[in-house]
Amino acid sequence: MAEERSRQKIVVGLGELLWDMLPAGPRLGGAPANFAVMAGRLGDRAVIASRVGADTLGEQARAVLEELPVDCSFLQMDSEFATGTVTVTVDDGEPHYTFDEPVAWDHLALTPDWRDLANQADAVCFGTLAQRDSGSRQTILDFLDATRPACVRVFDGNLRAPFWSGDVLRGSLARATILKLNAAELPDVLLGIGACPYPVRVPDEDELMRGAHRLLDRYALHLVCLTLGSEGSLLVTREHSHRHHGLAATVRDTVGSGDAFTAALTHYYLHGAPLPVISEAGNRWGAWMASQSGAMPPLPAETLAAMAAEIRRSHL
Repeated sequence: MAEERSRQKIVVGLGELLWDMLPAGPRLGGAPANFAVMAGRLGDRAVIASRVGADTLGEQARAVLEELPVDCSFLQMDSEFATGTVTVTVDDGEPHYTFDEPVAWDHLALTPDWRDLANQADAVCFGTLAQRDSGSRQTILDFLDATRPACVRVFDGNLRAPFWSGDVLRGSLARATILKLNAAELPDVLLGIGACPYPVRVPDEDELMRGAHRLLDRYALHLVCLTLGSEGSLLVTREHSHRHHGLAATVRDTVGSGDAFTAALTHYYLHGAPLPVISEAGNRWGAWMASQSGAMPPLPAETLAAMAAEIRRSHL
């Protein structure tokens, strides 16, 4: 067991890879790609499974990724559809998104090498956006079905209206090991699957706990993670829970903050960390990302080492 926990894990970000067209200029992003880059920085063998166009933006995406600790050899190329872009506007530190469509990642294909990757993966992170096209959705579901039973399948909702539905939620939850949402998304998810016990609004902590247990009871989830922005997070299993009250950060923008949280959660979960350590890691890396500009900012080695030490010290 110790050897299994210590070896490098294969962690896949499955879904959209795109350019965030920010007020300050374009930056490479997409939740699964942001997740994979952060997972690679934490020491996992991180893989991006996505699709780009045979165009300048696609070439530039590959060039950026080659400088980062992430495997982009599974990145598919589309000769018909362009590399994805999204216009991002930031209002009071919160990003708002306008997605182009159709684009290359709407046409993900389960190739033989992707099927092999699925069979090798220790964890896969996926969301709803890349399931907006029925063909790409089927590829994602088939990829998840091709993983081993021990693979940790992390469903990070990232709900972007109108690109999700009850069917997408139910199909994703039926395959997930971990569900990660921000607290404001929980009522939408419960409504979407026909299990909402309260009106659509931001629930209080008691309602968050009840909602998490409702999902744990209905699906074969091992963990529900609900994030609350600067107020931290709530992690819930069938037997235990942990409430983290957040960490102070000077926010530059929140693009990629939730993805950094998810990558840290996944990394520490794979290595058998208890809930308080998982909470600390997620919140610490999410706060760090919020203090940076863009979703793949430079990460000095000394910052990485200092953050790891703080996470270790927080629950000694």
